[in-house]
This record gives sequence, C-alpha cells and structure tokens, in this order.
Amino acid sequence: VNGLEIENGTANFNLLDGKVFSMGDRMVRDIYSKANSPQPILGPEEAIVRAAEQLNIAMQGSIQVLETMSPTEFLYDKGDFSLEHVPVKLVYHSTGEVLRLSWDLSISTTDENDWWSVRIDALTGEMIGQNNWTTHCQFENCGHPGKDLQERMEALSMSEHLASPPPPPGTYNVFAIPVESPAHGPRTFVSNAEDPIASPFGWHDTNGVPGDEFSTTRGNNVHAYEDRNSNDLVGEAPDGGGDLIFDFPYDIEQPALDNLDAATTNLFYMNNIMHDVWYQYGFDEQSGNFQEENYLNAGGAENDYVRAESQDGSGLNNANFSTPTDGTRPRMQMYLWTDGSGSSDFFVNSPPTDASLDITYENSNAAFGPGIPSIPIIADLVLVTDGSGGDEFDACEDIANGSELNGKIAVIRRGSCEFGFKVLAAEEEGAVAVIIVNNVSGDPVTMGAGDVGGLVSIPSIMLSAAQGQPIMNALEDGEIVNGTLVDGSADLVAFDSSFDNGIVAHEYGHGISIRLTGGANNSNCLANDEQMGEGWSDWFGIMLTMVEGDQPEDPRGVGTYVIDQPNSGTGIRPAPYSTSPSVNNFTYSATNNTNSISLPHGIGFVWASMLWDMNWALIEEYGYDADFYNGTGGNNIAMQLVIDGLKLQSCSPGFVDGRDAILEADLLNYGGANHCLIWDVFANRGLGFSADQGSSFSRTDQVQAFDLPPFEVTIENELGTLVAQTDNPGVSYQWINCTSNTPITGATESSFTPMDNGEYAVIISQYNCESTSNCIDMSSVGIEELDADDITLSPNPARDILTIDFKTLDNIQSLELMDVRGKVVYQEVNVSEQLMQLEVNDFVSGLYTLRVTCDNAIGTYKVVIE
Repeated sequence: VNGLEIENGTANFNLLDGKVFSMGDRMVRDIYSKANSPQPILGPEEAIVRAAEQLNIAMQGSIQVLETMSPTEFLYDKGDFSLEHVPVKLVYHSTGEVLRLSWDLSISTTDENDWWSVRIDALTGEMIGQNNWTTHCQFENCGHPGKDLQERMEALSMSEHLASPPPPPGTYNVFAIPVESPAHGPRTFVSNAEDPIASPFGWHDTNGVPGDEFSTTRGNNVHAYEDRNSNDLVGEAPDGGGDLIFDFPYDIEQPALDNLDAATTNLFYMNNIMHDVWYQYGFDEQSGNFQEENYLNAGGAENDYVRAESQDGSGLNNANFSTPTDGTRPRMQMYLWTDGSGSSDFFVNSPPTDASLDITYENSNAAFGPGIPSIPIIADLVLVTDGSGGDEFDACEDIANGSELNGKIAVIRRGSCEFGFKVLAAEEEGAVAVIIVNNVSGDPVTMGAGDVGGLVSIPSIMLSAAQGQPIMNALEDGEIVNGTLVDGSADLVAFDSSFDNGIVAHEYGHGISIRLTGGANNSNCLANDEQMGEGWSDWFGIMLTMVEGDQPEDPRGVGTYVIDQPNSGTGIRPAPYSTSPSVNNFTYSATNNTNSISLPHGIGFVWASMLWDMNWALIEEYGYDADFYNGTGGNNIAMQLVIDGLKLQSCSPGFVDGRDAILEADLLNYGGANHCLIWDVFANRGLGFSADQGSSFSRTDQVQAFDLPPFEVTIENELGTLVAQTDNPGVSYQWINCTSNTPITGATESSFTPMDNGEYAVIISQYNCESTSNCIDMSSVGIEELDADDITLSPNPARDILTIDFKTLDNIQSLELMDVRGKVVYQEVNVSEQLMQLEVNDFVSGLYTLRVTCDNAIGTYKVVIE
C-alpha cells in the first residue's frame, strides 16, 4: 500500500501440477482505508535510537549509514550497540484496524543474548511490534534430584578407549547418533560421516572444489568454536590436522571446562548431522538451509552457515538459537550446566534481622580473574556510584565514591559496559571483590572478560536481580551489610550441553521451523502465542535419538543428561513423551492452562506429544528404519510429513493449521494413504475434526474435540435394491454378506441387487479410512428408525457415568456402544430398566455410537467420552 510492504501480510500458495492446491491466508483486508500516513515524521536513524532506548540498549557515538538501497531502505553500521549491521526499511505494520507506518529494523545485542526484530512507529517513535530471533530454551521442570555426582558418574559407567589402532583420516570421536548423550552410550570413532548429497565436498569445504579449506571445526555448514568470554569474537576451535582426525580427551570425572575440544568437536558433528539428515527431507538451499556456499547453483541465499558457540559464557543451564532471514548467519549458543550439588559462594553476615537478605544466594562466576577463593573474604559491602546520567550504579563512568571501596566488597549493577571494565575499575579503587547485580530477570549469567578483564586480579560473581536488589536497597538506605565470599562449590559445573545431541538438535530445529514457516525470507512467522516452535524442536531431537527396540509407551524425557536425571527421568518438560496416557495424558485443551503449561515451551510440548504419537502410529504401520537418511520406515514417513507440513502451513500457525498441513503433506506425498491414521492420532489428543484453535495469536481460546471427520454410510432398500449413500466423494464400495461375512463378487458400486433375501452391509473407504454400515435384512419390512428424542443421554460428553433414559421405549432387545471403527466395546441384551447407568471412565476418550434395537425400530446416537 502506497508502495510499501505490509509487514507479515502474507499468503502462501501451495502448487500441485501448476495449480493451487491449498492456501494459507494471513493477508490484511481493506488496506487503503486502514493506512494511517504515507510519510514518516521520524527518520531511520531516529528509529534506531528509539528502538535502542525501548530495548534498554546503550548507544554511544553517531550512527553511520553504510548503504542506501532506496529512499525507504537502508543499512546502518553496527557501531557499539549491535553485533550485526542494522537493516532499516519503511513498512506498514498491522495493529488490527489500523496499518501504522513504521520502521522495520533488527538489532543483535552485544551481550549475545537477543537478536531483536522490531517495528518503530514512524510518526510517534513507539515500539509497536517486536520478535526475538533468538529462541531461548529456558528449560522448565528441571530441578535436580540431588543425586551425588560421584554416584552419577558411576552410574554412567563411561570409559574412553584404551588401546586401539589409529583412526583413518576424516574421523571424529563423538557421541554418534542415535546416542543421545554421555549418559546413553560411549563415544565412538565416526568416519565418512558426511552425506554425499547434502555435503558433496565434505564438512570442511567452503568453495565447492575438491580439497578442504579448514582443518578445524569449520566448513560449509557450521563453524564451531568456544566462546567462554562471550565477547563476540571467534574463539578457539579444535584442529584435526591434515588428516582431519578429531580425537580429543574426554573425562567425565573432570569438570566440564576441561573437556572443551571434545565438546566443540561433538557440537560440530551434530550440527552437520542435522544439516545432512534434514536435507534429505527438503530443508535444502531453496528452502533456506544454512550454508556458506550453495553448491551447483542450487538456489537460495548463501553466507549463512551456523556459528555454533560451545561453553558460551553468556549464561548457564540454557541454550539458544538465533534465526535471521536467509543469507544472514544464524548463531547457536550452548551453555554449561550445573549439578545443584553445592552450597552458595556468598552469604550475608549482617544485618541478620533483615529476612530479605537471610537467604541462600545463587551466583554465577566471572570467566576472568582468580576465581572464588577457598579462604573466605569477609568484608562490608559498598554500593558503587559513578555520579553520571543513566544508571548511577552500573560503574560505566568514573567511580564517584572510590575512597569508600578500599578493603570492601563492591556492589555494582550490570549495565551497558563490559564486566571486566567494571571489576577492574573497582579493583583500582581498592575493592577486594565485586558483586554484579543483574539488571534483567532470570538467572545470573557467566560474565565475559571483555577487553580488560585479563588485568583483573580480584574475584567477582553475579547475583540475580531478584536476590541482589534487596542488598542494593539496604545499602542505599544506609544499612551496614557484611558478607562472605568463599568457594562453596556452589552448583558445580558438571555438564556440557554440547554433548547432549538432543539439545543441539532442538536448537538447530528452531532454525528449521523458522526458515520453513512462511518462507526463508521471513523470520517473524513464529511469533504468535499458539505457535509450536518448541514442539518441533523437541521432536527433531527425539527422532534422531530413538533406537531399535524403543517402545511407544516408553517415557522419553528431554534433557535428562544435563539435569542429572536417569535416562528414564521426566526431563525438562511437564511429562515425558509417551503414547501411554498414564505417562503423558496432555491434550489440546491443556494449552489453555496458563498455570501449568507455559508459553511457548509448554505449548510446544503438547504439540510434540501429538507428533510423537503420529510417529509411533506410522512405525506400527510400516516398521522402524534405523537409516535416518534414506529409510522407508514409519519414522521416515513421519519426518517427511513434518518437514513438508512446515512448508505448507500458513504464517503464524496454530495447532489446527499444523494438523491440516500434515494431512495435506500426506495427500501430496502418499496419496492420502495415512489420512485416517493421522486423524486418529490428532483426535486422540483432542485435535479432532471439530477442534477450534480460535485466534492463533491467543493461547487461551482453544477448544478441543475428539471426533473424526464425517464419514458415514447409510443403506436404503429400494424395491429389492440396496443403495449406499455417503457425503464423501470418491469412495470405493464393497458389499458383504453378513451371514458368511464374505464379500459379494463384483458388487463394488453404490447400488446392489442381492441374489436372495439375506442380510447385507457395505464397506466404503477413502484415503485408507473405512466405514461399515449396519446389516440390512432384505426380507424384513416395517423396520422403523427411532427419533432423536426417543431416548435421553446425559451428560454428553460423559466422563464417569453415562445415564440413558429410555423414556417410553420397552422391549429393548439390545444396546451396543461402538467406537469410531465400528467395534462394539460394550453390549447388553434384553434391557429391562427404563433408566440405565453405564460406567465409561475406563473407555478411551473419543467419539462413540450408541445403537439401540427394539422389536421394530433401530436408533443410533452419538456419544462423546472425555
């Protein structure tokens, strides 16, 4: 409108044989009447400033334009406030009834924690839209069980190879899929791991010419390196030498920090595995995959290999993945995990009467300086002030009360300058230790050194905002607070997420789902509340770590290794993944529960539970195939359906959109052969035919349903001819003799004239679904159909007891309850009661048919059991 793009005004058209097969519509209607202004008041530079202010990003110096693509589109230098250059363009942003003229831009924060895509109102400067391209997997339900670490190590029984022949060139000593983690199996040597189709020149090439460009963990698909200092610099990477032999020591009894090269190698391996496996199913160059060079003119944008950072110093007990649009490099950050076994490194000695300070503190340590001492540092705390504008407690300017710090523990708020700069400034004023208080919610992060952190010689820790702010408040009020800093082995860093292939796959999976939903050039299609990104990511991980012999009912926890749980543990989700309702009974309606199901992780968990069920239903039909690349098992079919479903679904999808896209994928790939199987799976979890997702931008308006699509057949006797009728087009018919239960040869049309007066029924099928009619006796006459109000069913839906009121009916010969396949699950003959109560709490939730037969009448009634 007015020559400008409407941000996220999107429709995707899916084509088959040159014709539109389906459409996902997220277009904005009546655009000319909704557009508020054709001309901006704020320029692009001011939009960047306003965005930084509202995102609490500090900026210094002027903003320099690097390129002007048009009068409404620019590229600005990253300066000191962004890790990436800042693209800015003028768009319209829909806020319902108004299209607001806005500047669309993105800023990657220098602490590496966020990559913001925002819309700034071009008239007012207000931030009216934002989406974080960095997907933080703040794992819930991950309290450590308190196992002794030594017991944990003994339980793993992991040992490195002792004496073995030297490995051949191109070998990686890793936890090779389907091994999920060090808790699930040993490291092994893997050679020739690259797939010749997805990575035709190997994992260390970048120019498409035979011969490796790198002997380190870098290549066309991924560059893996350490980022302990979290300083936006490419850290060290393991070097495999000319023969590319990546065999580095790994000792589970040593701190995770000591296994760095082995961890980075495993991270490199698993990123390449994700690239190569999912390439087979359609995450290729044209679809926006991650590659430095798109070989053989395969299409798509280049220069976007994954930057995978091992032992990243910007946090603990977490991981994340940033997914910009095609042609811009994504970033994966893998953190260290603590075991929760120790005590705190810091505690307050006085004032003991202040309950807000008498708590157990949880801290992170700096990645620079001498570390926490074993001999206690006991001193008064002093709140540092710098007397400047902005935050006077962040020590980003010259310290104003330096004379008060000598021999004290300095307390400083996290701000816009480097951690090393703050601590060194306090040390130069005589401080013996430093406590940094986080300025954002969440756990304390590992503090990077920055440019001067290497000069620091005093210890420093970080406290969360929730725990540190009361200390700052007390100091501001003039209270004397005395504290102790000592190595209490608090939360020993014991686990490295780079060794957890499930978590690596999860993070990479965010990149897949974001690039495929809405197209590779739109990274904002999974910003709505009901989107299922966390679910797809969990599913990617468990699909590549399932093994021969797994059973559908087995509990599959996610992340059990890094949270020190047994392999059979619950993991980091509300329940393990399992087809057994006794293990995982979550259905679609759970997404409405804001108390127990979080956004987005809990919502994704419900979706992944459905996908896991579908995978096992397909395996039951077609078997399991351990070949993840070219197999033909049910698991391979599930992998294809999910990838194509991501491509087919609309921007900002909800559960119904995702379900329908998978059904379309089955129709396109397999002619609808799995149509009924897929419907059964989703309906069993409450995503049946009548389920309603409401607005995909709301997480509290979902309505579940357990029914299947209408697929009914009736028979009429027309002057000696049986005629089958159904509303479904394109069905096939097969008449059967009810007495002998055998098909009638040649009777494959909707009409059939019997040879005698026996009982007959018809089986109709479409997309592999079958529905069977009731048997009709050609010799019987005068059979009537009961009316809908001849009996009353209550409650309906029923959960525990279904009450059947037969009213005035008598001489009831039989009562049958049938499931959706026509199987009789309950039967009673010669019913004499007028009021009957049927216990249904043992029946599987879903849609049933109740058939009542009297002397001269038959009636069928729908029953829903929850």
